Amino acid sequence: MTRTVVITGAGGGLGAAFARAFAAAGDRVVVADIDGDAAARVAASLTDAGGQALAVRVDVTDRASTDALASAAAEGGASVDVLINNAAIYAAVTRSPFEEIDEGEWDRVMAVNLKGPWQVARALSPHLADDGRVINISSATVYSGSAQWAHYVASKAGVIGLTRVLAKELGARGITVNAVAPGFTLTEASHGLIENAETYGVDRGSIRRPIDPDDIVGTVQYLASPAAAFVTGQTVVVDGGRQFI
Repeated sequence: MTRTVVITGAGGGLGAAFARAFAAAGDRVVVADIDGDAAARVAASLTDAGGQALAVRVDVTDRASTDALASAAAEGGASVDVLINNAAIYAAVTRSPFEEIDEGEWDRVMAVNLKGPWQVARALSPHLADDGRVINISSATVYSGSAQWAHYVASKAGVIGLTRVLAKELGARGITVNAVAPGFTLTEASHGLIENAETYGVDRGSIRRPIDPDDIVGTVQYLASPAAAFVTGQTVVVDGGRQFI
């Protein structure tokens, strides 16, 4: 049976990698992004490859916009089987000592990275299948800390707390809610964030190579599968062992 999979922040990076994987598996993918043109390009590439995809522009911080996303995803009475809350501010976050972080930037990071997953889950909840899956993308920086990035790390720590609460509240419907915490992953955004991105953190890992988006995809697919029907409220760190060295 074809599933409907909603992925926010799917116009590039990890979100686009998730979209390609689920489309290749035969799922109907709703490619949601604040950059509507980027979402359209990804959706077109999926349909050109024989998949099913719908592009939707969404601002995850805006209630009306997330409600419109829910309506588009559930058009015709379709249930949403998988929701992946991936949209986040990342490369645009300014690194500053915590005392110097601009208050407006702090609020914007929290609005997108933490309010966003709550807002999207709220909008999609009535449409989630009773055995549905919610997967929130956090970050391995929650466990290591990252100097001069207090707002980003705090927002991603909040995602883990939100995940646990949603798991409690949606569990009665058979819906599982889990988080994935990737390490520093090579995407177009990360190349612009850190010099020598290909080697960043490699020497601190058990598996000593860069993290590729496809390294994260498998864990997300597992959590979205029937095999993970009794796994909920958990956070899976996917970083090649970098946090444990």
